Amino acid sequence: MDDEATIARRRSRGRLADEVYDTLLGQLMSLRIEPGSRVTIDVLARELGVSQTPIRDALNRMEAEGLVVRVPHAGYRIPPQITRQRFEDMLELRLLLEPAAARRSAERASSAQVAGLRRMLEEMAELEGGDGPVAYGAFGLRDAAFHDLVAQSAENEVIREALARLHTHVHLFRLVHDTQVTHLAMAEHEDVLTAIAARDPDAAAYAMRRHILRSGDRFRRLFDEAKDADGMTVKA
Repeated sequence: MDDEATIARRRSRGRLADEVYDTLLGQLMSLRIEPGSRVTIDVLARELGVSQTPIRDALNRMEAEGLVVRVPHAGYRIPPQITRQRFEDMLELRLLLEPAAARRSAERASSAQVAGLRRMLEEMAELEGGDGPVAYGAFGLRDAAFHDLVAQSAENEVIREALARLHTHVHLFRLVHDTQVTHLAMAEHEDVLTAIAARDPDAAAYAMRRHILRSGDRFRRLFDEAKDADGMTVKA
């Protein structure tokens, strides 16, 4: 049987691995780590000032979630950006799940959970429009956390787990570094929270659906612009 010191070390290692995981997610979302680039455990350990163990734990978790790809004898590689088809498929699934989660949240969320959603928006407001990729990545992490809190307060773990596996915000924030995205998302999140706090299921579902559709339009333009640019290149 493990002694208390061993258990404490394991807990400490787990917390540090979680912190490294969050840091790497932030770097992915801010494009500090670019799509297609190679990352190695020893380089990350030096950069983050930690041992290789939590780096390895975090990367193993990210590999299982499809956020990095292990390259034999060469560390890890960041996968390319999502395709247009993958984006549309994710959007379709979100439209099926997240309005339903918001509806249930308006019906079931505790006062403490509503307060937690409010605190998350306040943290996002402090980062909104912040300079540099670090603030942008940190905003993206809290954006994802806000949506997860809505799903959690809906008390449907199947929906929450399905949404978590998508890693929607990691993929979307990797597409572009644009502070306008953060500004528009804030107003839409506020509408969702207002409806949940008012215990209005229909309004909550509508606000979440509108947010996802508008977000989809914002990011869809990136694919359209890239397609147009490719077409111009061919014509030239």
